[in-house]
Amino acid sequence: MPDPQGFLRIGRAVQGDPHRDPEERVGDYHEVFTLLPPREVQQQAQRCMGCGVPFCHNGCPLGNLIPEWNDLVYQGRWREAYERLDYTNNFPEFTGYTCPAPCEAACVLEINDDPVMIKQIELAIIERAFDEGWVEPRAVVNMSGRSVAVIGSGPAGMAAAAQLNLAGHRVVVFERDEAPGGLLRFGIPDFKLEKRFVDRRVKVLEAEGIEFRCNVDVGVDITADELRAEFDALVLAVGSRLHRELDVPGAKLEGVHLAMDYLYDRNRVIAAADNAKLARYQGQITAAGKDVVVIGGGDTAADCIANAHRERARSVTQLDRYPAPAGSRPREIATWPEMPRRLPSTYALDEGGVRRFDVITLGLSADEQAEGRVEAVEIACSSGPPAFEAMSGTEERLPAQLVLVAIGFARPERDALLQQLDADEDAAGNLAAPTYETSVPGVFACGDARRGQSLVVWAINEARECAAVVHRHLAGLG
Repeated sequence: MPDPQGFLRIGRAVQGDPHRDPEERVGDYHEVFTLLPPREVQQQAQRCMGCGVPFCHNGCPLGNLIPEWNDLVYQGRWREAYERLDYTNNFPEFTGYTCPAPCEAACVLEINDDPVMIKQIELAIIERAFDEGWVEPRAVVNMSGRSVAVIGSGPAGMAAAAQLNLAGHRVVVFERDEAPGGLLRFGIPDFKLEKRFVDRRVKVLEAEGIEFRCNVDVGVDITADELRAEFDALVLAVGSRLHRELDVPGAKLEGVHLAMDYLYDRNRVIAAADNAKLARYQGQITAAGKDVVVIGGGDTAADCIANAHRERARSVTQLDRYPAPAGSRPREIATWPEMPRRLPSTYALDEGGVRRFDVITLGLSADEQAEGRVEAVEIACSSGPPAFEAMSGTEERLPAQLVLVAIGFARPERDALLQQLDADEDAAGNLAAPTYETSVPGVFACGDARRGQSLVVWAINEARECAAVVHRHLAGLG
């Protein structure tokens, strides 16, 4: 039973997540987040009220049993807490480091106080579980004799593979890049998720019997027909990787790049520097010594800003067309228990740089001395949503030798595989799979490819539900 007065006596340890000092961390690519000492984590778990209707469940797509493992941590029963966490979440380390914690936004304490540090407690549980050796490969018994190909090794692909493997099916995960992880490896910088955490989990999955085939471009190196002939079912976890384009004059100038291209490039540079077995990758895009402008207000934009700091950019400016959230608290109370609007600052801006709100991009200018290369970004103040019209007389010119476009993703890429399968799409251009099975029999979809760009927790949730549907299909129960 939770401490009925814990939330009254104990305050939240820190606002947001505990971080390393910005002046220290900006000099390396190690984790910016830190773990609280175990005793302090137990105190923070003591703040959980054990609500009769736990709205944190409403905030978490995975339905994590949050009050249960909070209480177990408070009592010092860490292994049992891990077992309850593992019951609903395949990869608590990924969500613990990268999830924006909608569960905390839905915490009842958030109505008039600081919410329980759910994300920090979750991360403390899984890290202790790895340290203590509790995370072990699970033995798979009663193999079904059926096989599944999972296309994509991001969180959705890995979670679907894990669930289907445990159900007794032979699972092979296909990845077109050189190592598993998808955006966890290549889209999220090391200082938000060190790749040793991805490698650690992949080793567990491999020990359980899952096969990863990397450097395989499905649809090119192996066709859809060949896959369908070899496997009894296909799961498409290919993500939503088609970027939204910047539709302004000069958007195609040299020095203008999509944010994810920059992040992929920098992650490969860091991987090459950290692993002597890899070929020395020099990188194609650099912010070093440049005036950098990042267009977009989300997490990807923040990651670009932080990368630019570590490359020693001359200046970094973020352009956000939306107005700044009002007030100092991270929410407008009327929206509880929904996810609040972002705080005006982010971990990246704590390290430096400037964020401009209510700004729209009018166009990009070329350098007269270097024809075709971007030199400046033309901006103006915005009238705000929904029109986002430029306000006359507010035009301004920002110097920029590198412009990174981080305005989101539209839908899955229509690559060779999807063209060969020719599965139906929904109105947004995602794979239409209302029951997780696409219009092509035996072919299923989950994660961002099915629901559109979303959070890691949604990817894992989708994968678990999809795997259950695939299992019923293979058992002849679908």
